[in-house]
Amino acid sequence: MKTVHQLVFVGTLTLCVDLPAEDWSAFSGGSGNGVSDAKDVPTEWGTNEGVVWKIDLPGRNNGSPVVSAEHIFLVSSDRTGHQRRLHCIESDDGAAKWVQAVEFDEEMPTHKTNLFGGTTPAANGERVVVWHGSAGLYCYDFDGNQVWHRQLGEFRHQWGYGTSPVLHGEKVILHTGPGTTVFVAAFDLATGETIWRVEEPVENDGEYNDAGKYMGSWSKPVITSIGSTDVAVCSLATRVNVYDLTDGKIACTCDGLRGERGDLAYTSPVIVDDLCVAMGGFKGPAIGFRLQGQGNITDARLWRVDKGNPQRIGSGVAVDGYIYMANAGPNTIECIDPATGESMWKQRSTGGDHWGSMIYADGRLYATDQDGTTTVFRPDPKKIEPLAVNRLNDPGNSTPAVADGTIYLRTFAHLYCIR
Repeated sequence: MKTVHQLVFVGTLTLCVDLPAEDWSAFSGGSGNGVSDAKDVPTEWGTNEGVVWKIDLPGRNNGSPVVSAEHIFLVSSDRTGHQRRLHCIESDDGAAKWVQAVEFDEEMPTHKTNLFGGTTPAANGERVVVWHGSAGLYCYDFDGNQVWHRQLGEFRHQWGYGTSPVLHGEKVILHTGPGTTVFVAAFDLATGETIWRVEEPVENDGEYNDAGKYMGSWSKPVITSIGSTDVAVCSLATRVNVYDLTDGKIACTCDGLRGERGDLAYTSPVIVDDLCVAMGGFKGPAIGFRLQGQGNITDARLWRVDKGNPQRIGSGVAVDGYIYMANAGPNTIECIDPATGESMWKQRSTGGDHWGSMIYADGRLYATDQDGTTTVFRPDPKKIEPLAVNRLNDPGNSTPAVADGTIYLRTFAHLYCIR
């Protein structure tokens, strides 16, 4: 397959925002960059303070909530993965509107920390799309009626699946895998028909590379534009690909995510102006490069840091030219200069490790750890001074959603509405 597309990026890079203001309609928000434009977002809360409502959730799942047109969507599953569900919940009072369940008979492997409800839906005010891995890609209207579904094949990996769909205009963008078959594809939002599909080469069985080390990517594509060209930027197991959203051709690619422990990517790329920063998993390398050029641009890479990195599972957020990360193993929060990869500061947090992604809302950063504790602080490349440390004593791995001055926070057992 020819992967070089004759396209040169010029002009200013901007994140594409097609979805209504105030909504948090996909993983890391409608724009996919972890930034909300909501105002009057709460800073302090606790088990008995600031919680407007709290509902029980089935299962022990990692998928994050999204909010679209006053509806909350999230996934769940039983422990076996035989039933995979999409829930629709009213945002004002937490009442259940509907649940759509997909039955799946096959026994699939996964990791004990990543049960089968690990993906996040994407919605646009009229349609909601959810990927259930080997059980298929489904689209529903907001009344719970199935519009279409696609069976995309089997995605078998010892650590399970967890990538999430992205909506851009009339397209659904999905990075599938991990396993023996990995591809990035665009589907028609109205019909589910494939618009384009680009396979990613996989070594060995997709669980281990040719050197016998772990491999796989669980990264969500980030949609952005460079000049007049809309692209999807996605971290794969060994490299970052930039896909032209019109036809899926790989405009450019940058190697560097292969690490000593394996070829792994958990986080989504972070875009800062025309810079892209991508991070490998399992304490793997981080790289920085400019979104420009064509073909393989590895030789023009700005930096690569492959030693001393923390475990990174949640994605970072860019604010005022710096990247803020909440790490897992050890439980640190840090600020990174995207031009050099240098850590400006790094500080241990007061709770558990972070699996959820950092978010930015109303001038403040929010980092939620596995204990259900959220640290709130203002972005500052010189230091961190927490404004509040909010403990729910309710563990989980999800990323909060922010909409209309409200935080919706999912734990393993509950969904909280915080105002």
